[in-house]
Amino acid sequence: MRATSHKEAIYKVNGKYLGVIVDAIIVFTLFGTGVVMIAGAGSIFSQQFDLPSVVGIVLMSALVIVTMMLNVDRVVAVIGSITPFLILAVILVSIYSILAMDNSSAVLNPVAQESTPALSNWVLSAINYVSFNIALGASMALLMGGAEEDERVASLGGLVGGLGIGVLIVLSHLAIFSNVDVVASFDMPMLKIVDEISPILGVIYSIILFGMIFNTAVSMSYSFGARFTEVGTKKQKLFTTASIVIALSLSFVGFTDLVAFFYPLIGFLGIFLIVALVIAPFRMPSAKRKERQEQLRKAN
Repeated sequence: MRATSHKEAIYKVNGKYLGVIVDAIIVFTLFGTGVVMIAGAGSIFSQQFDLPSVVGIVLMSALVIVTMMLNVDRVVAVIGSITPFLILAVILVSIYSILAMDNSSAVLNPVAQESTPALSNWVLSAINYVSFNIALGASMALLMGGAEEDERVASLGGLVGGLGIGVLIVLSHLAIFSNVDVVASFDMPMLKIVDEISPILGVIYSIILFGMIFNTAVSMSYSFGARFTEVGTKKQKLFTTASIVIALSLSFVGFTDLVAFFYPLIGFLGIFLIVALVIAPFRMPSAKRKERQEQLRKAN
C-alpha cells in the first residue's frame, strides 16, 4: 500500500469499526512504549553509573527529538545501522551466560518463582508477550514496508525480523534465568549480567543497551507522529517534539512500574490486532477487487 502511516493500512484491512479499535490500540502502544523507553534510559544511568535517572531521561529525549527532525529514509537508516550491533551483543552475552551457568535449573527455579510475575499463568503470559511484540512492531513495520520498493524484500525482512526477535527473546530469557539469583532485583538484568562478568564490559554494554532503547524510542515516536501528521512537515516535527516532552514528564513514574503496567495491558489489547491480521488475507482480495471495479467504473 506504500503506507505513510499505519492508519491507512489498518482501516483498509479492518474496515471502519474494527479499524477504530485496532488504530486506538496501536496509538496507545506507541505512546506508552515511548514513555517506558525514556524511563529505561534513566534506569541505565542510575544502575550502571550511580547518576540521577533524570540525566538518562533528558539525554534520551533530546536525542530522539533531534532524530525526529530527519526524514523517513534517514530514520530507517539510523535504526538499521544500530541494529546489527545490538543483535550481536545480546547473542554473545546470552550464550556466555548460559554456558557459564553455575547452578542447575532445580536450584534457580525456586528463586525465579519468588519474583512477582506480571501475569500468574505462564501460557497466558506467553500469549500476552507475543501479542505485545506484534502491537509494538506493527506501526513501524508498516512504515518501513511502505518505504521498500521491492515487496519481496519487505516480506522477507518481516519474516527474518520476526524470527530474529523470537530467537533473541529465547536467548535473553535463558540468560536471565541462568543468573536469576543475582539479577532478579535489577531494572536491567542483562546489564547486571555483563557487569558481573567485567565492569568495563558493563560500561560498553550499557552504551549498547542505550542504543537499543534509542532504537525503540525513535521507532515509536516516528510512528506516533506519522499517525496524526504528514511525514516530513513542520507540523509533524512540532507534534512529535511535544509528545516526547509529555512522555518525558510521565517517565518519572519509574521504569519497573511502567513496564508492569503498560506491557501486560498492551499485550491484552494487542490480541485485537492479531485477530485483525489473521482476518486480513481474507479481506484484502475482496478489497482489491472492489478497487479494480471502481477504477473500471470511473474509466468507463
